[in-house]
Amino acid sequence: MSDLAATFRKPFAEQVAAFRLRLGDLLPTARWDDIERSAHDRAFMVAGAIKADLLSDLGASVDRAITDGTGFEAFKRDFRQIVERHGWHGWTGEGTPGGEEWRMRVIYRTNMRVSYQAGRMAQLREGGFKYWVYRHGGSHDPRPEHLALDGLILEADHPFWSIWFPPNGWGCSCRVFGARSLAAAIRRGGKSNVRLPAGWGVRDPRTGAPKGIDKGWDYAPGASAADTILAFRDKLENLSAKPSQDLIESWVQGPFKDWFEHPRGAWPMARLSDEDARRIGSQRRVAELSAQTLEKQRRRHPELTLQDYAQAQATINLATHRVQDGESSLIFIRDDPAQAGHVLVVKATRTGQGLFITSMRRLSSNQVKRDIEVQRLMSKGNT
Repeated sequence: MSDLAATFRKPFAEQVAAFRLRLGDLLPTARWDDIERSAHDRAFMVAGAIKADLLSDLGASVDRAITDGTGFEAFKRDFRQIVERHGWHGWTGEGTPGGEEWRMRVIYRTNMRVSYQAGRMAQLREGGFKYWVYRHGGSHDPRPEHLALDGLILEADHPFWSIWFPPNGWGCSCRVFGARSLAAAIRRGGKSNVRLPAGWGVRDPRTGAPKGIDKGWDYAPGASAADTILAFRDKLENLSAKPSQDLIESWVQGPFKDWFEHPRGAWPMARLSDEDARRIGSQRRVAELSAQTLEKQRRRHPELTLQDYAQAQATINLATHRVQDGESSLIFIRDDPAQAGHVLVVKATRTGQGLFITSMRRLSSNQVKRDIEVQRLMSKGNT
């Protein structure tokens, strides 16, 4: 199996989330360096692709490669069909089999690697590892600067990682592993005799990056996405329903834990259908849980766990009853005998510009009490 297939055939939630965050901002470009560094965390680009619909199709093809593990050959077939359908000509590599193969591989590999490492950054930070270990990717023609870092052990908050978190250039396959102790770091391939080289942060005036890092790659892919999820809530409104829901659920399964323990602001918890949003006069689709509501929930329903809140999207999608309680509120009831069962209340603000989860609770495990509760909720409005 090729290194591409081995690395990317098994995507993980954070990788999918990192790439779909970028799909929310399709950015036409003429050159590969039109956007650099952490801007790539927020925008999907293919150098020379300047039509929004072309970018959308290319982005969807990479998304399938990540989420379904379809591989490079499937991406090549998609790429050729998309280019022909949109009449895209003049792109670098066009006209020769070797050039076209090279360009398709660069697009595929770059987007897959950046999204993979962005997801790894989110995983490492969420995992709370004390140490991170730099490992060389094992390429046949290694960059000496990357090879010299193989086995380097540093604390997770060391400034080195903000510059040298891989990939550190075109085709770079280096990786980072987390460890909770020095002994564990050594078991993950760390080497106690590898030291941080002198001048690791000194920038070459020709490239603007330290020696050993390609121009525009001197940043940690995904660091900005991992750190600022709350700042990107509005991105979810611009995505279509399925990617938006997948991204929300990925966040709820990962970084939401930190917010749940230390709530601040409002967290995107679930997405309504267009029809449900219209019923309550909401111009937004993504329902948020505010820190204030979570604190209220903890007082009224201390039995609810992180796993209960993670059922928010499923409660909406698989609701057995929808009850409109007034003009601006919907009650979602998931009364499934095979499940614990939940009740979720979503309310739109008066202007329609805000959409919030105002209550969530479990249905009673006692069937008689459960039936009475469901009937009481259904009496509030039209189902």
